[in-house]
Amino acid sequence: MKNIFEKAITDEVIERINQLNPSTKPNWGKMSTDSMLAHCNVTYELDFEDKHPKPKGFKKWMLKTFVKNIVVSEKPYKRNGRTAPEFLIASEKDFNLEKGRLIAYINKAQELGSDYYDQKESHSFGKLSKTEWNNMFYKHLDHHLTQFGV
Repeated sequence: MKNIFEKAITDEVIERINQLNPSTKPNWGKMSTDSMLAHCNVTYELDFEDKHPKPKGFKKWMLKTFVKNIVVSEKPYKRNGRTAPEFLIASEKDFNLEKGRLIAYINKAQELGSDYYDQKESHSFGKLSKTEWNNMFYKHLDHHLTQFGV
């Protein structure tokens, strides 16, 4: 899997994002570009913002036991897969705002670097290795950028 913490890969992902426009149609699924960008921002909000309550008890156990490996492994996501409630975007979003936020988040994570993330606690899955953080960040972005043909 490509390493999102490498500047060249970060730049490649941002170049793909810059190919999107508000009328870009998905190859599958129902999301619009603005909702997809907002959806991708949630991964970074969970890391950088205090917007989403941390899962506790049974929910946290379920996430660590059944969801974690799907999210952090190198195995690609299936098309039209289910997503966590925090990632559902129900309202229209500002395309340019969401695009700018996502690019800023991607750059921030890259600048912090992989060593910063090694054994860092994730919002939902406990401590992750830098490889697991990379897989989570890159795989999700690549999945949705591929969904929109960029």
